[in-house]
Amino acid sequence: MDTEALKKSLLKKFQEVTADRLQKIQLGVLDLEKETADQAAEDVARELHTMKGEARMLGLAAIGQLAHAAEDVLRAEREGKTATEVATDVLLRACDVLSDLNEDLSGANTGTSASEEMVRALAEVSGQTPPAIAGAKPAAPPAPVAAPATVVAPPVQAPVAAPPPHAPVPEPAVASAAPAHPAAGAHPPAAHGRDEEAPSAAKSAVADRSIRVNVEVLDSLGLLAGDLLVESARGRLRSSETEELFERFSRLGDRFLRLAEEFDIPAEVREQLDRVESDLHMLRDDAFRFVRRNDDGINTLHGNLAKMADHVAEARLVPLSTVFDAFPRAVREMSRTQGKEVDLVIENADIGVDRSMLGDVRDALVHLLRNSVDHGVESPDTRQQLGKPLNGRIRIRVRVDGDMLHIEVEDDGRGIDPERLRQAAISKRLISAVQAAALSEREAIELMFRPGFSTRDQVSELSGRGVGMDVVKRKVETLGGSVGVSSRIGRGTTITLRLPQSLALMKVLLVRLGDDVYGMPAADVEAVMRVKPEDRLEIFGTLAVRHRGKPTALVALGPLLGLNGGNRFDKPPAVVVRHGEDHAALVVDGFVDEREVAVKPCGGEFLKGAPFIAGTAALEDGRIAVLLHVPDIMAEVRRMARPVTQAPAAKRLRVLLVDDSPIARATEGALVKALGHSVEEAQDGEEAYVKVQNNTYDLILTDVQMPKLDGFSLARRLKSTPAVARIPVIILSSLASPEDKRRGLDAGADAYLVKGELGVEVLAQAIDRLT
Repeated sequence: MDTEALKKSLLKKFQEVTADRLQKIQLGVLDLEKETADQAAEDVARELHTMKGEARMLGLAAIGQLAHAAEDVLRAEREGKTATEVATDVLLRACDVLSDLNEDLSGANTGTSASEEMVRALAEVSGQTPPAIAGAKPAAPPAPVAAPATVVAPPVQAPVAAPPPHAPVPEPAVASAAPAHPAAGAHPPAAHGRDEEAPSAAKSAVADRSIRVNVEVLDSLGLLAGDLLVESARGRLRSSETEELFERFSRLGDRFLRLAEEFDIPAEVREQLDRVESDLHMLRDDAFRFVRRNDDGINTLHGNLAKMADHVAEARLVPLSTVFDAFPRAVREMSRTQGKEVDLVIENADIGVDRSMLGDVRDALVHLLRNSVDHGVESPDTRQQLGKPLNGRIRIRVRVDGDMLHIEVEDDGRGIDPERLRQAAISKRLISAVQAAALSEREAIELMFRPGFSTRDQVSELSGRGVGMDVVKRKVETLGGSVGVSSRIGRGTTITLRLPQSLALMKVLLVRLGDDVYGMPAADVEAVMRVKPEDRLEIFGTLAVRHRGKPTALVALGPLLGLNGGNRFDKPPAVVVRHGEDHAALVVDGFVDEREVAVKPCGGEFLKGAPFIAGTAALEDGRIAVLLHVPDIMAEVRRMARPVTQAPAAKRLRVLLVDDSPIARATEGALVKALGHSVEEAQDGEEAYVKVQNNTYDLILTDVQMPKLDGFSLARRLKSTPAVARIPVIILSSLASPEDKRRGLDAGADAYLVKGELGVEVLAQAIDRLT
């Protein structure tokens, strides 16, 4: 290799290793403010020292000078000459400048105005005299020239995990998708002299046990592995067909021999027949041995190809630390912009995710972290008044459940107030006041996923620009995942992202609709079943099936997809799918198999952009399976099941609402009024019974636990009074056990609704059914 080619190779290796090293330096600098400061300082010193030596060896004087000045600041901080917070801030800024120099090496020798200014800032903090930049010119820095040593980092390097441009957070150093390996020969941190021997970059390259591979190569390998799996499955199918052909020949030979035995054949011909029979038996034995060896070979090949596909899929996985390592600095600077102190705890950051998903996962988590800092964690004064620790806490937890990745972002802040979300939605004219009053708590919280929703009246630099949780939800669902929210006012909020861990190969359940095959991600399939007639029921006009003791919407998949057909069986097969908190039983024509397939994008204009379609996969029999997008299907199921929530004027009812709680009466009354009905109130069962005697009502809604006369007793008394026995009675109660519901129905109530599950749609369906 000539000298120039060797230099290019070493410079490229330097860029890759330095990008990893800068990320480790940033994490160590942030740890200077924690209890592990001593170990962090040693780690940072070692990385800076190694970087300085490598840069000087390669003639990158500006990087070497900047790393040396950073070492001085670190030493001053350890000796107590510089405040830790000041040193942390200036070292993080130095990392940004070093990252810029590393990305464009054209200024890494002579230096740039930014690097010169950074060296002076570091010297001021450490108390050193700022040295002249090697090779620097007194004139303004020249325009960057494309030097042959400048190499673009390979695509496998992960993008920056930082907030969007409008957030006031400096972009952290680039996180590499490959694990960082310190260069061989790096000296321990005790060696702070000016003339230490630099480690050899060539040795570092040799010692590094990992390599960087272009992601396009990995993508191609993934598709090839999937195609080979399909081809090996076809080989197994052909092997079965070959075995069946041999069996047919064997049966034909047996028939021929039995037929020969029925005739009187001369001895010389019989002798020939005996030889034919012997040959047939030998042929049968040879065929059997061939089939067995062929099956063994096909099975071995299929197993090895499956292992190869697994290894390729594993090679595509990038540790989430690639993204997470930039978050501590981002959270630190976001919180300080807000005048808050927030600790970030990350668990299981070494779990991998498909690198093609890395950008979307990063964007989603950056927004969730920004929301937690801005909207979730309170100010120190507020937290002190509430008896909370002054420092807020955000925790990111990662776990793997089968093929799915669960990422939880939890804060200990103020929680989500459903009433505040209702008011924000009204003020932004996303819904009307009547619609807002009719929302259940869960429906109110889900308002945050509407486009343009924000609880901020004014735009801030950190958030409040109308690009919010709807973007997070859309990104996650595009990847075949879902978003869940749980919150307690005053205690905090947890948002869970549920995502496939890999997109290269996917385990799917194949079902049949007519002669076509469709696939659903196995992670979204909760169960398969046969829908028995006795399990079917109708809930307020919606067809459902009882699954695990709960009613689940029953939908024919063919008509939903716009295909012909429907339920043609007495006990049709169905697939119970889940998306977030929603479930549905999708009726199909039959089940094919469950297998791992290589997902390919839809080709051609026929399927491209079609609703409910996520991709395609080739099958061993030559057919193409269409893979369905479950979030789209569930959204359509919800739309089909949504009843009309506004009662026509002709059906305006006079409703008596019975409850001893003024707050409950106000809430439930708002729901009834939202449906267009008039409401009168009673504080207990005794008062309600008197009112029924003197007035005419179309419907009675009653609580259970009340003084004087409870709801069960009121229902019995009403149903035993002939004059009012025909008035429908709905019990509204927080008692949700099957025994309580049975007691209510036994008392004569026409319906039993649980308050915690009450919403305008549920109430509308019950009223429509009874009136």
